[in-house]
Amino acid sequence: MAAGEVVKAGPVIDESQLPEGTVVTATGRISAAKAFEEAKPALPFTPVQLSRLDEALTLASRAAGLSFSVYLGPLGDGKNADTRVEAELLHASTEDPSHAALIAVSPGQRVVEIVTGEEASRRLPDRGLKLVVMALVASFKEGDLVGGLVSGLRMLADQAGTPAH
Repeated sequence: MAAGEVVKAGPVIDESQLPEGTVVTATGRISAAKAFEEAKPALPFTPVQLSRLDEALTLASRAAGLSFSVYLGPLGDGKNADTRVEAELLHASTEDPSHAALIAVSPGQRVVEIVTGEEASRRLPDRGLKLVVMALVASFKEGDLVGGLVSGLRMLADQAGTPAH
């Protein structure tokens, strides 16, 4: 039968000097627990860009007497989603859908949808909406998301004109 002593190799570690959440295991290995911090998603707009977009939405809505909205994000799940139906559902959730126009942009799906309510569609003809979409896409291709949206809102307000009283 053999006998012996357990000998730790390496330097002696003073556990009182280790940071909180750190221990020395029986084998001499140092194990440390670290707090998990969830990564914050990058916002698509800076505060200045958000301010520009907010101002454009406000001015377009006041000038035309219609409620303009912008949605940026996925329109349904996956590439085979019916983006038009999703955009129409978003439009229907606005405060007064009849007097509302929604610009829905899904960069990941490479889709732009403009949905108008009953009153808004009378003042925003399809031909004009197609021109707005073409202008939006041209700006987006140049990497100017906010500029495209601001210009698109101005174009919509110009086409709608002032409300008839």
